[in-house]
Amino acid sequence: MSSFAHRAVVAALLSSAVFAMPAFAQTAPAPAPAPVDDNADIVVTATKRSESLQNVPISVQALTTKKLDELNITSFKQYAQQLTSVSFQALGGTPGTNVIYMRGIASGGDGNHSGTLPSVGVYLDEQPVTTIGGNLDVHIYDVARIESLSGPQGTLYGASSEAGTIRIISNKPDTSHFYGRADVEGNHVSKGGFGGKAEGMINLPLSASAALRVIGYYQRDAGYIDNVPGTRQFCGGVNFDAAGNCVKDGIAVNNAAFVKKDYNDTEIAGGRAALKVDLDSNWTVTPSVMYQDTRSHGSYGYDPKVGDLKVQHFFPEFRRDRFIQAGLTIEGKVGNWDLTYAGAYLDRKTYQSSDYTDYSEAYDSLYSSAGGLAGYFYYRDNAGRTIDPRQQVIGSDHFKKLSQELRVASPSTDRFRIVAGAFYQRQSNDIYQDYKIANLATTLSVNGSPGTLWLTKQYRVDKDYALFGEASFDITPTLTASAGGRAYIYDNSLIGFFGFGRDPAGGFNTTPYNAAGSSRTGVAGCFTTNGTRLRDAVAAGGSTTLLPPAVAGGPCTNLGTFAAGAGVQPVTASGQGVTYRFNLSWKPVTGVLLYGTASRGFRPGGINRRADVPPYGADFLTNYELGAKTTLLGGKLRLNGAIYQQNWDKFQFAFLGLNSFTQIQNGPNARIRGAEIQGSLNLRALSLSGSASYTDAKTTQNLCFAADPTFTCGGATPSAPAGTRLPITPQFKASGTARYSVPIGTAKAYGQGVVSYQSSASSDVRTLAFTPTGVPYNPAATLGRLAAFTTADFAIGADFSRFSLELFLQNAFDARGQLSRFQQCGSCGQRPYIVPVTPQTIGVRLHTDF
Repeated sequence: MSSFAHRAVVAALLSSAVFAMPAFAQTAPAPAPAPVDDNADIVVTATKRSESLQNVPISVQALTTKKLDELNITSFKQYAQQLTSVSFQALGGTPGTNVIYMRGIASGGDGNHSGTLPSVGVYLDEQPVTTIGGNLDVHIYDVARIESLSGPQGTLYGASSEAGTIRIISNKPDTSHFYGRADVEGNHVSKGGFGGKAEGMINLPLSASAALRVIGYYQRDAGYIDNVPGTRQFCGGVNFDAAGNCVKDGIAVNNAAFVKKDYNDTEIAGGRAALKVDLDSNWTVTPSVMYQDTRSHGSYGYDPKVGDLKVQHFFPEFRRDRFIQAGLTIEGKVGNWDLTYAGAYLDRKTYQSSDYTDYSEAYDSLYSSAGGLAGYFYYRDNAGRTIDPRQQVIGSDHFKKLSQELRVASPSTDRFRIVAGAFYQRQSNDIYQDYKIANLATTLSVNGSPGTLWLTKQYRVDKDYALFGEASFDITPTLTASAGGRAYIYDNSLIGFFGFGRDPAGGFNTTPYNAAGSSRTGVAGCFTTNGTRLRDAVAAGGSTTLLPPAVAGGPCTNLGTFAAGAGVQPVTASGQGVTYRFNLSWKPVTGVLLYGTASRGFRPGGINRRADVPPYGADFLTNYELGAKTTLLGGKLRLNGAIYQQNWDKFQFAFLGLNSFTQIQNGPNARIRGAEIQGSLNLRALSLSGSASYTDAKTTQNLCFAADPTFTCGGATPSAPAGTRLPITPQFKASGTARYSVPIGTAKAYGQGVVSYQSSASSDVRTLAFTPTGVPYNPAATLGRLAAFTTADFAIGADFSRFSLELFLQNAFDARGQLSRFQQCGSCGQRPYIVPVTPQTIGVRLHTDF
C-alpha cells in the first residue's frame, strides 16, 4: 500500500471511529458548542485585537464556522466565490496554483516561481502562509472563520498584504469538556466520476489547564475532463508548398497511451493538531502543526477547439503538493498589557509533470518558412537523426518560510490604546524546471543532463524586516481617530542557472552549440574561474574552465554576480520605506458605525533572471475609503458597505517574453474605483445573506513594451493604451444565500439556495504584442475574455439532536463558468485553455456531533 493510500485509510478510519464514539460518550453527555448564528456578534481579530465585526472600522467580510458548514466549503475556490472582493487566476487550474487578487489589483501573468511576490497575504491563524507560485490551498475543516480584509493592510500585515489579507482562523483546543464531530460525503459530477470525503475532529481535555484538538481528513475530487484521442504532425524540414511554408510530412505522434475519461481527479489527505496549555491565569502556550498532501492528475483546463471538457495531451500530467506548517503562539500579560509571540515554520514541496506539446506545435508553425522545428532548430539524436520535437516539463519547488512576530497591546478599554511590534520573515525556494525532449543528443543537451533542452536550477531568498504600530484615541465616546505605520526593509536574492547547454568539444566552440543553436543563453553565460562569462572567454581565446555550480544540480552558474576572492554571489534587490494607515470612525447612533480610511501598501521589488532585463522596483497602492456598518431591527438586519478609490503606482507587470521567458517590469499607474456591500437578515425561520462588489480598474498611462518613465512608448503603439481595463477581476461580482428552516417533530428541516454571479473580464491587459518572428497580435483577444456566468446551488436536509443529513446539488444548471484562461507558452495562442467551475454535482452529506 502506498504512503498516500495509507494516510487516506487512516483518515477514513478516524472518521469511522468518530461516528462510533457517541455510544461511548453517553457517560459524559456534555453538549458540543453551539454553532454561531448568522447575526450573532461575530468576533474578528483583523486589527490584531478581538473585536466585534461591527466595531472594526475597516472593510472585513467573515465566513463563520456555521456559514462554512452550510455552504459545504472545503477549498479556496469555494470560499473565494463568497468573498466578492476576491478574484484569482487559476494557473492551469490545479489546486494550489491559484494567484489571489483583491479589489482589482491584478495585472495578470503572475505566479512564476521567479516572479513577483503576491499582492494578497494569506494567514493561517497568526502565521503567514503566503507563497510564490500559487496559494497554499488549506483544506477548510473545523475552522472558526475566514476573514477577508480588503484594501492595503501593510501596517499590521506587511509586504504581501498590499491589496488585502485573507485569514484562516482555526478552532482552538477547549479545556471545558470532551467533544468531537465527523462528516462523510459522497458525490457524483455530471460528465465525470464519483468523489467524496471523510473528516473528523476530536477535542480532548488533558487537564484543567491543557487540551488537545486533532482533525483528520481525506477527500477525493472526481475528474470531469477527458483526454481524448488526437494526433500532431510536424514539419520534415525539407519540403515546402507553393506559398513557401513547410509541408507537415515529418514526425507524426498520437496520445493513445494517455487517453482517459475523467482525467483530472485530485486526492487530498491531511490533518491538524493543536495543544493549548494555560501556564497560569495570564499565560497560554499553543503549539500547532498541520500536514497536507494533495495529488492532482491530468489537466484542469479544457481545450474548446477539441470540445467541451476535452483535451488532447501527450505526456503524463500530475502534480503533488505537500506541506507541513508548525506554529507556536504564546499569549500573556505584562502588567495589564497583552503580549503575543507568533512563530511559524512552513515547508512546502511540489513536484509536477506537464505536457508542453503546444509549444512545439506553435513554434513548428511560426518557423514554417524555415522548415518548422526540424529546419530551424537542431532536434537530433546521437546518430544525427531528426527526432520527435515535443517537450515534457518536469518541475519542482521546495519552499521554506520562517516567520516571527512579537507584539504588545495596551488594554482595549483605555481611551488611548496601541498595538505595536516587530516582524521578521525569511522565505526561500529551491527551483527546478527541466524541459525534456526524448532522445535529444547529449552534445545538444544541457551539460550533464542528457535529453534536457532547457534547465532552470535556482535558489531564491526573500527576507523582510519590520517595526509596526497603530494607535487609537477616543476623541469623544463616539468618535475615534487611529493612525498606524510600518517601517520595512526587504532584501531579496536569486542565484543559479537557467538556459541551454553548450558542447565543451573544441573549447565550447563546436556548432551547433545546443539544440536551439543559441550562442548566448545558458552555459554560454556561465562564469569561468577568472570571473569572465564563457561566451566572452571563448571570443577572447581565454580560459574556459567553469566555476562549479552555486546551486546543486545545475551545470554551472550564469545568474549571479562575480566578486574577486568571493566567487559568484547572488543577484540582489533591496529597499526600505514606510507605509501608513489613518482612520476616523464615528458612531452617531447605536448600531451605526461610519468610518473613513486612507492607507498605503507596498510590494517589494525583485530580480529578473535575464541579465539583459534590469531588476524591477517596488509598487505601491494608496487607498481612500468611506464605509458604514449598521445593525438594525434589533440585530436582525446587518448591512455593511464601503466605497473606495485606489491608486496603484508603477504596478509590477509579469509577462512571457521572447522564447516564453518570464520577465517583469514596472508598468504604468492604474486607478481602481469600487464599492462593496454585505448584508444579512435573520427572520427566525428564514435567513438571508449576500454580498456584492463593483470594481472599475483601469490604467491611467500607457503600458509600453519596455520600461519607459515617460509612458509615451517612444511614439510607438503601446502594448496597452491608457484607459485599458485591468484583467482577471470582473466588474461585478455577487453572491446571495437564502435558508429556510422548519421544525418537523424532533428534527429541524431546512432548504437552502445559493446564487453567485460574476461579469466578464479580460484575461490579459495587453492589446498588442509580437511573435518571435515579428508578427503583431492582440494577446487579450487571442486568449479570449472570461465570460460572465451565474451558478446556483441547492440543498435540503434535516438537523437532529446530534446528527444531520443533507442532499445537495451544486452548479444545479451545469453552468460552464470560466474561472481562468491560460496558454502553455507566450506564442501558444492556437490553443487557449479554459478552467471551468466544477460541473453539476449531486451528493449526500452526513454529519454527527458527540
